[in-house]
Amino acid sequence: MQIGNLFAGADAPAEGERFEALLTHKNLVVERIVSSARIQPTAYVQPQDEWVALLRGEAELDVAGETVILRAGDHLFLPAGTPHTVRKVADGSVWLAVHLH
Repeated sequence: MQIGNLFAGADAPAEGERFEALLTHKNLVVERIVSSARIQPTAYVQPQDEWVALLRGEAELDVAGETVILRAGDHLFLPAGTPHTVRKVADGSVWLAVHLH
């Protein structure tokens, strides 16, 4: 058994986002994302469902043309094929993303 901590080593990168797989099992991938305030908005349209929770920080997303504001503790389900872009994010924001393939 290996114990981890979602906030250990969660310093913000100098720019962009850092994606780290925490668990990969069958059709499930759990990853931690640590964001810098200096991001280049990137549009995603993924073939898998994704559930994402913002554990620390704040973020503004565009989800299928709608502005969504997330604060620490908020979570969101993104069905496969849903276009989404992180527009703004607080430095050091920590996310937990669960991908269902």
